[in-house]
Amino acid sequence: MTYESLSTEELIEILKRRDATASYGLVWERQNIEQDNKANRDFVGLTTELSLSVGPTDAGNFIIEGDNFDSLRSLATTHSGAFHLIYCDVPYNTGTKDFVYNDHFFDKNNRYRHSTWLEFIYQRMLLIKQLLREDGAVAVSIDDNELFNLGLLMNQVFGEGKRVATCIWQKRYSRENREAIGDAHEYLLVYSLNPDKFKARRGLIRLSGKQAAIYKNPDNPNETDPTKRWRSIPMTAQGTRPNQMYTVTSPTGKKFKPKSGRCWSLLEDEFLELDKANRIWWGKNKSSQPGLIRYLSEVDGIVPWTWWPHEEVGHTDESRKEIEAFFGTQTAFDTPKPVRLMERLLQICAPEKDALVLDPFAGSGTTAQAVLQANKIDHGTRRFVLLSSRESTDENPDKNLCRDVCAVRVRKVIEGYDKTVSKTTGPMTIHVEGVGGGFRYMRAHRVPMHRLEETLTDEMIWNFALMACDHVLAQLSHPLSISVRSSDQHMVVYCANTKRNTLNDLVKAVEAHAGKIAILSWAPEIVEEALGANATRVSLVHVPDDLKRVFKQGNVRASNNQGGES
Repeated sequence: MTYESLSTEELIEILKRRDATASYGLVWERQNIEQDNKANRDFVGLTTELSLSVGPTDAGNFIIEGDNFDSLRSLATTHSGAFHLIYCDVPYNTGTKDFVYNDHFFDKNNRYRHSTWLEFIYQRMLLIKQLLREDGAVAVSIDDNELFNLGLLMNQVFGEGKRVATCIWQKRYSRENREAIGDAHEYLLVYSLNPDKFKARRGLIRLSGKQAAIYKNPDNPNETDPTKRWRSIPMTAQGTRPNQMYTVTSPTGKKFKPKSGRCWSLLEDEFLELDKANRIWWGKNKSSQPGLIRYLSEVDGIVPWTWWPHEEVGHTDESRKEIEAFFGTQTAFDTPKPVRLMERLLQICAPEKDALVLDPFAGSGTTAQAVLQANKIDHGTRRFVLLSSRESTDENPDKNLCRDVCAVRVRKVIEGYDKTVSKTTGPMTIHVEGVGGGFRYMRAHRVPMHRLEETLTDEMIWNFALMACDHVLAQLSHPLSISVRSSDQHMVVYCANTKRNTLNDLVKAVEAHAGKIAILSWAPEIVEEALGANATRVSLVHVPDDLKRVFKQGNVRASNNQGGES
């Protein structure tokens, strides 16, 4: 249809319908942009590259090579609602070779530059939303180029009421004089499916040296013992609660009431008890408005603010030097984030020692380093899943960012590495000890649904089954692979053929196991007949039909956790 071929009446009718359509919110030219070749409905199979994996591969850490759209669709089936924190360092769409689309860099002068970027992010955010825990948080880094578009897009995907904060990261510490007003910061947009529940589990941030210095011992300015250093905390709060509007009397007899519109932050009985225990500060003259004495040893941390200065979370120069330490050059990856920035995000959004963290735009692997270092410090069991594409283009078809940068950096963090530092006497090589841990390196393979029978491999089936049922990934054992989940003795079996010996071994395994059992087979009818009466105890999964069905539906793990068999 062309507008030129329409009558005046038809054109008027189109305009009326358009005027009647609600226009508030974000609209982009979805029908005009170049179709994203990565957007598809194919099955995604995962295979392991042991030669690129490091340490114990059952640690629950994954680096997945492939387009993140494919990897996210696979995770939406096996890890729905699983992640405490999802950090997205999305392409900023600056037009300076930072946004690869359909195997080429997107040009700054392209008419549909912003619409194409929005569609790219939109399709991935829909999947990311499925992966987030209800009390989890997704944090997205961005700069001024797409800030306002991204904010509207996030409101559209998650809901305006789901925005937790827009944090400001001071990325520079030196002056920037190229622009009319120097660019010194970037943003992190933080959203949650349930901001109230996120607030309940949100972590505090550690005090900086400057903040800790406020806590002093008036009798000993050089005191270092945190149980003897303190500060006075204001004792009033907003509101006029009747049971917190009492009068207090200082040791000198001076009386105090809360100011208009405020009340004491303590009940009167609590105040009197603390005053008796010498935990109320009346000032040096014993006649000032009271404050609560809080010792440094009692401070677990402080509520995070939206302003993140470089002194606390690092800057771009620091992150480039971190890259140089691993690769000997700062050009291995152009836009890294400092480890301290990721540590701050972990403190706030994933304070649990067993938190699960996803980075769908993994870049150089900074997120994995922050997770591994946190585990080293507090003996935690946090896990990461990094998704990274090759970022190969028509101009550079052999590039593999995931294998050659991301995985290499994480390997060095785990195993240790040598780096060169500058000294007054010249360059010096020092060894950095590894923090330990491990990861499984995997590749995502797109398999068209109509070709599953001839293309699906045993390893893809086995990995899908284990991840969907929340089992530790284990090696395939042809023709009968068996895994038992230690927490509840749930068993997953993949029966690759129906030969007599294979079926005999399967029957023995089922008879010896008392827990729930899921069996994957290309011929479930034959397996059911071989099991006889034991067939009522198992959940039979038909390969490939059931895999095709559940992959389209997604959320296999959620149904499994709610009492399903697999």
